[in-house]
Amino acid sequence: MDLKRRLTEIDNRLRELDAALSQPDAYENPDRAAQWLREQSQLQPISEAWRSYEALESRVAEAEATLSDSGLAELHELAQSELDELLPRRAEEWRNVTRMLIPADPNDARNVVLEVRAGAGGEEASLFAALLLRMYTRYAERHRWRAEAIDVNATDLGGVKEAVVMIQGAGANGRLKFESGVHRVQRVPTTESGGRIHTSTATVAVLPEAEEVDVTINQQDLRVDVYRTGGHGGQHVNTTDSSVRITHIPTGIVVICQDERSQLRNREKAMRVLRARMYDRAQGEQDAAVSAQRRGQVGTGDRSERIRTYNFPQGRITDHRVGYTRYNVEAFLDGDCDDVFDALMAASEAERIANIEASV
Repeated sequence: MDLKRRLTEIDNRLRELDAALSQPDAYENPDRAAQWLREQSQLQPISEAWRSYEALESRVAEAEATLSDSGLAELHELAQSELDELLPRRAEEWRNVTRMLIPADPNDARNVVLEVRAGAGGEEASLFAALLLRMYTRYAERHRWRAEAIDVNATDLGGVKEAVVMIQGAGANGRLKFESGVHRVQRVPTTESGGRIHTSTATVAVLPEAEEVDVTINQQDLRVDVYRTGGHGGQHVNTTDSSVRITHIPTGIVVICQDERSQLRNREKAMRVLRARMYDRAQGEQDAAVSAQRRGQVGTGDRSERIRTYNFPQGRITDHRVGYTRYNVEAFLDGDCDDVFDALMAASEAERIANIEASV
């Protein structure tokens, strides 16, 4: 069965529903009627797009027939002009209708728990991690999302060993979910007197925020420790037991939050991160079988996978999953990332359409 046959079946099913709902006794069974109405609302936009595509395809066929008919030579120029207009429209309409068949990712609209950790490269890796953290924060600002620090472990030179940030905004996970993986930087560190280029890495994890209904957490499985925050933060932070560390004993997941002066607020934030990590763990187990069968062209999201290189001497950013390269690394690290993120989303969409075509 090909996609066009499947779309025809959807259109036929919608016609059946329209006929059934127009019958006098359609609403005698309220549950059945409600089910039909839900199905009708889901199929209606797909059917309309398919009928629009069919109309364009019919016009294309007519123009092509005119071109192939030697007896209509006087109409060939007009037919060719019409084809030049119709073919791009037909291609766009086909992309539109196939896009509608892609199941929506229920996590795309969620907020994000974003974690950045310095990798190989010592202090230079920490400085790079701080750059990435700033990049995502600036990107959130550009989209009018809210970026809220959960825990930031900074170094004396302004780097970041690890950081956890909550990014809240419509569609945050849908645009950031491809950022999980190893990011690599190539540049001359400020501490390098010989001008040699060093390579360092940082790891990013993007977790969709989970609601309480998504994850069941037994309070008896939690160990909660409170303590005073050391290091920077001022006298109040250093003399108040406001920092919170929550350990989920069955899984060994540990979450620390010391950003707020309120112990209650820190505990609330830590629980949000814990739910996100447990949700991510459950999703990973659920998707393991699919991932074992197929590795997507935009990557698996595995945090051990090198996904992007930031080359400062050449001013170049390369995303290795889709072979996308652009220049002006400084602008990218200032949050001007949409072109790369758009390329990743387009590649993911193309892969999902190919999977639909392979499954029918």
